[in-house]
Amino acid sequence: MVGAARLKTIGARLAALLVVVLLLHMAALRWLAREMEASPLLHAMPRPMFTRLLQQSAAPAPPPPREHAPARPKARHVAARAVALAAKPPEPPASSPPAASLAEPPAEKPPFTEPPAPAPVVAPVVAQAASAPQPPASAASASVAANLDSWPVDTRLSYRLGGQYRSGELHGRAHVQWLRKDDKYETRIDISVTLLAHLVLTSQGEVTAQGLYPRIYEEVRGSSPRSARLGEDTIVLNDGRTMPRPPGAQDTASQFVELSHRFASGAEPLQVGRSVGVWLARPGGVDLWTYDVVERETLRTPGLGNIEAFHLKPRPLANPRGNITAEMWFAPSLQYLPVRIKVTMGEETFVDLLVDKIEQR
Repeated sequence: MVGAARLKTIGARLAALLVVVLLLHMAALRWLAREMEASPLLHAMPRPMFTRLLQQSAAPAPPPPREHAPARPKARHVAARAVALAAKPPEPPASSPPAASLAEPPAEKPPFTEPPAPAPVVAPVVAQAASAPQPPASAASASVAANLDSWPVDTRLSYRLGGQYRSGELHGRAHVQWLRKDDKYETRIDISVTLLAHLVLTSQGEVTAQGLYPRIYEEVRGSSPRSARLGEDTIVLNDGRTMPRPPGAQDTASQFVELSHRFASGAEPLQVGRSVGVWLARPGGVDLWTYDVVERETLRTPGLGNIEAFHLKPRPLANPRGNITAEMWFAPSLQYLPVRIKVTMGEETFVDLLVDKIEQR
């Protein structure tokens, strides 16, 4: 009897161990399948080796506000606009046309027939504009390099995940990874809630003088990817519908790096009481989100100590298509990176990401 009971206990333990091993193998296979799965829309970027841990530094003085760089002009209008603007005589500031009127080349003016004094000036200016040498290639390259160097180096933020789903607590891990190769970038958000759920958000596009210029955004929840393709003038949603592309449009993944760079560069002052707007493209539509800087808080983290961060809270959308909102905390002492992200999905469900460590190349 004793031997039979002992064998039964050993058998139960072996069965439980077998179940655990099978579950671990299934989880590993699912992870491997996700890693090896190549989306036809995304182009894999080389994975860097992160060599250092970012530590807090004295918070720099807020950079002075600067004007946004003008939107990228259509290539076919550049030459005509340059000649037209050069030939146009200067006007008093009060009557200067608004900047928006330069989106298309101005209509050609009739020959100049006013008093003869200014007449000889027009032809030389046009000739000079037509024959002016282009900046040396080295100067142009230096300008491009300076713009690219203002962006963070390859960075990976690791977060501890807490939260709630209905009446139960959630635990897990999350990562936000930023990669850049020349003027191409990738931002990837990877959220894992134990073995229950896995969500990956990926944005790829270009780094320009005006900011990030997303080309493709993809969400993968389980095995069902959804995407939005961002062209020069239109955005193609997951169901094939097209919408106009607003100026400065971002997506759910790129917005974190874009806003971080705006704050670090002074394009957007990060001050309590101010607000910042950003158009976000998602597979289901395009919306203008406005974030209010509501307060400056001290976050207590296990890995980086106390962090002073600015809390950005979104305003409700006029015509919401869902109940998902994201609050963000940006830390000046950590390169203005997002050190906390809280995503709310209704009254009883949310996930809260708090930074644990920040690695850089």
